Amino acid sequence: MNTNQIAHIAGLVGEPARTAMLMALMDGRALTARELADAGHITAQTASRHLALLVEAGLLRLERQGRHRYHRLASADVARVLEGLMQLAVQQPAPQAAARRVVVGPRDAALRTARTCYDHIAGRLGIAITEHLLDEGAMAFDGDAGGNVTAQAAPVLQRLGIDAAAHAAGGGKRPHCRPCLDWSERRMHVAGKLGAMICSHCLHEGWLLRRADSRALEITPGGAVALRNWLGHARWNAVAGH
Repeated sequence: MNTNQIAHIAGLVGEPARTAMLMALMDGRALTARELADAGHITAQTASRHLALLVEAGLLRLERQGRHRYHRLASADVARVLEGLMQLAVQQPAPQAAARRVVVGPRDAALRTARTCYDHIAGRLGIAITEHLLDEGAMAFDGDAGGNVTAQAAPVLQRLGIDAAAHAAGGGKRPHCRPCLDWSERRMHVAGKLGAMICSHCLHEGWLLRRADSRALEITPGGAVALRNWLGHARWNAVAGH
């Protein structure tokens, strides 16, 4: 294992402006250099240098569409590392000079209710979905790193309007499901192909809406009905904070 390479990547992630830009991409979207410069509170010229380093290190992927250039996280593995760092960060005590109580605002509450973790759902909604899938026997986690989708997944997903055959289709090395530690709930939510499919379905149906300036997901009235019917009232009340 190349310890110099590990240190290099850690140094890239650890620079505050680069950290802010990486966090802005944690909802799975692709953003322009200008948008990422705004996220990092730096100039476009400075952002371009930072982004070039992140692309070179394999943390970001550059995509071109005509005259436009977009950046996105290079893979789900990168997102998983960033989510792990976020989990570690919230466990650390505040510095003495900044130890005064921080008032949690509406944006924080929204993030804790439902947000994107790269391409799957996190927050209370992500936990509720995961617990429902586990209770229904649709999947099983194997420790903190792996998981398996069972035959029971088909009828469980069908009740949400998802064709289980679509989940079974497709290759690739990405696991069908795996646990991902939720930094706000301190419990596991489901990631992998299954987590991505459920998130994509909810967005496609208009049950969840992305916010332009946040990873928070807005649950629409139609989404509240559909998800409540699928999860059950008790679990839905936990999502809604009742």
